[in-house]
Amino acid sequence: MMTTPKIQLNDGTQIPAIGFGTFQIPADGSTVKAVKEALAAGYRHIDTAVAYFNEAEVGQAIRESGIPREDIWVTSKLWLQDFGYEPAKKAIDLSLKKLGLDYLDLYLIHQPYGDVPGAWRAMEEAQQAGKLKSIGVSNMTPKIWNQFVPQFTVKPSVNQVEFNPYFQQRDLRQILAADDVKLEAWAPLGQGNRDLFNEPVIQQLAQKYGKDAGQVILRFENQEGIIVFPKSVHAARIKSNLDIFDFQLTDAELAQMRALDQGHGQHDPDAPGVQDMLLSAFDVHAND
Repeated sequence: MMTTPKIQLNDGTQIPAIGFGTFQIPADGSTVKAVKEALAAGYRHIDTAVAYFNEAEVGQAIRESGIPREDIWVTSKLWLQDFGYEPAKKAIDLSLKKLGLDYLDLYLIHQPYGDVPGAWRAMEEAQQAGKLKSIGVSNMTPKIWNQFVPQFTVKPSVNQVEFNPYFQQRDLRQILAADDVKLEAWAPLGQGNRDLFNEPVIQQLAQKYGKDAGQVILRFENQEGIIVFPKSVHAARIKSNLDIFDFQLTDAELAQMRALDQGHGQHDPDAPGVQDMLLSAFDVHAND
């Protein structure tokens, strides 16, 4: 089984370049099954969040896999219900408890609204205490980044945002590059966008390399230095998404892929009302 290439973060840790996303996989045994299949296929990077309500099942799958804990990179995220210094401290301990882990490899500010600086301070302390190896943010646009990050003592190691060939985050990537912050892509396959998969250039490259459209997209993103974690519950797709390191797009082909950029995504974190909409979406402590 091949080992996944790693990407060096600005705090010195090394994150597997491709991971397995668990967003919208229900906690009815489905998450345990999918994560175990991903680990069996060779993934060593699992991405969950408090707001996915499946941390306990992710932890169970890791324990039952028999793979040493230190060989698996685990990410979770703080929900905005828990922002602020004291609430974030409690939430970090609760995530560790639900996952059944002593530490997390990466912990992110999930939605950057409200008392982000207070939450970040709690994360910096938890990092010093060894509970969190790396800390980062998510869904930060250039505007939100400039609002909060200058107040942080420790620079984020990653910013996890929507990214795919239709939305290549050019402005944001320039800002992140200044502090060597890596971009992680959620929805790296455009959430299965048919138009994207049927783009002539992607179809042509798939044919040339004997790959499917999804593999071409993920390989493009990997060559651009983006950390990806495609999500699937289908064993064959879980495997094929990992099989992207035995071919390489040329500079000309990368340029063709870059030309697909439409400059916007499906989610706009800067839009008015997003914070209220997200806060009222659900209660992450309903079952605590």
